[in-house]
Amino acid sequence: MANRKLGCLSIFLFVALCVSVAMNLALVLTAFHRLQANGGDVEYRPRFTEMVLEPGGRGSSGKIAVISLRGLISTGVGGNVGDSMVDDLRWQLEQARKDDSVRAVVLEIDSPGGEVTASDMIYHAVAKTRSRKPVVVYMESLAASGGYYVSCGGQYLMANETSITGSIGVIIQTLNYEQLFDKIGLASVVFKSGKFKDMLNGDRPITPEERDYIQGFVMKTYEQFLGVVSKERKVPADVLRNGVADGRILSARDALDNKLIDGFGQIEDAFAKAKELGNAPDARIVKYRPPFSLGRVFRMLMKSGDHKIEITMPGQITPQLETGRFYFLPGFYVR
Repeated sequence: MANRKLGCLSIFLFVALCVSVAMNLALVLTAFHRLQANGGDVEYRPRFTEMVLEPGGRGSSGKIAVISLRGLISTGVGGNVGDSMVDDLRWQLEQARKDDSVRAVVLEIDSPGGEVTASDMIYHAVAKTRSRKPVVVYMESLAASGGYYVSCGGQYLMANETSITGSIGVIIQTLNYEQLFDKIGLASVVFKSGKFKDMLNGDRPITPEERDYIQGFVMKTYEQFLGVVSKERKVPADVLRNGVADGRILSARDALDNKLIDGFGQIEDAFAKAKELGNAPDARIVKYRPPFSLGRVFRMLMKSGDHKIEITMPGQITPQLETGRFYFLPGFYVR
């Protein structure tokens, strides 16, 4: 019996040793690959794997790359590969842009929008990809505000007939808790170098000067958003400003009537449009997925050791916005 237990223990230790050696070898190879890339003055980029959604025709080597943008657009949202979801999107678009076998890109969007800067970064990555090959944007349930801003980088915008889009506008919010502090006997003491340094301080009323300054800042950002839509959709800015670009959400039908999108369809129609624009009728459809990474596994294990419990109540869809940041979001998402 003792010999049997010793044999089992030996086998277990041998397997554990093999696994450890394999993991360390993989880490060394990854580090070596990154050092090679950095040594050549090229920033390291992970390569996303491809999942075949539709096989191509016989003898066809071309492909349509499908990239997904879902949820709140923010550099604060962690990525599967990069530090943030913005990094992930930009790297996927870069991979599709540089892959000569990719004839066109389908960008699936299901997002209420998000941070102004994050949305702008992804928009520019989409537009840069469009300059090399066709980009078809497919709007699912929601492609509003920042989601629509990103969409404008595409060559052809297609929406499901039930999609919600539009919401061309900018919002910033803060919380005034002055009366609450008075009730519980608290007071905030602020030392500041200038009169605008605490202009979003919630323990006092906002001054007329602060209100004018913040509103002016919001309107400058709004004009940038308006300019992007006007340029990409070829609609005069004044027509948009005096029409649908007042922050309202739009149905897909209203968006089509106002030239904010190019057509309706299902995701299969977006694939067909990408094949048409990419002149690749027999191309296979592939979807980018994050590659396997031991570092990613270790990060997940480390996060699991934090012993944090997060509870999401049913129906809770309002994102946690940060004071002082500008957002492209529909009004119903920030109330």
